[in-house]
Amino acid sequence: MEYYSNQISRLIEEFSHLPGIGTKSAQRLAFHVINMPKEQVEHLAKTMVDARNNVRYCAQCCTLTDQELCPICKNPDRDQKTIMVVETPRDLAAYEKTGKYNGVYHVLHGAISPMLGIGPGDIRLKELMERLQGDVDEVIIATNSSLEGETTAMYISKLIKPAGIKVSRIASGVPVGGDLEYIDEVTLLRALEGRTEHVNAEVKQMERKKVTSSDVAKRAGDFPGYCLDGIE
Repeated sequence: MEYYSNQISRLIEEFSHLPGIGTKSAQRLAFHVINMPKEQVEHLAKTMVDARNNVRYCAQCCTLTDQELCPICKNPDRDQKTIMVVETPRDLAAYEKTGKYNGVYHVLHGAISPMLGIGPGDIRLKELMERLQGDVDEVIIATNSSLEGETTAMYISKLIKPAGIKVSRIASGVPVGGDLEYIDEVTLLRALEGRTEHVNAEVKQMERKKVTSSDVAKRAGDFPGYCLDGIE
């Protein structure tokens, strides 16, 4: 039994084809669009069509853009010798939000997955290897910590290392605020393998100032039971 008219049912069906949109969400979107002013609906439709017609791959990093080169690749202040390899444009945006990475990117638009029939030729590896013919100091592999992501990372590493270019992999492990008892064994192992030396901020400050033992003695009262080795 059909509860809605033909036009409404078609609109709901089209929305339900979008990723992450179920029947209930599709219904809400459909009725929201129907109740929007006609001008807004026309503007929305035109924006979608324009984006579909004009958005293309960046000629250098393969992210999505409406120009030949994306803003990151065109930026003269970016370090063109450091390339971070990511799976999707969304991953690129996630790293850009940190504001700490000054290199450029290469978007693969997928990951190697034999189970899904996705091989090296189905992602943007050829374009990456062409970029490495230029002046590149380091390639940072930032694929996801999934089976597909790890497979892709290993494959890229084997391709690049013979060229003499430094290849690094982003660290993975315990998230900030995470409880160890709820974290799986693989993540815990990664955290252990990727551990770094922990140096107390107080120790760093003392080392910069070349603190003597007498200085330490004066401050020992502030840290009961605190012991510093190797300070003369």
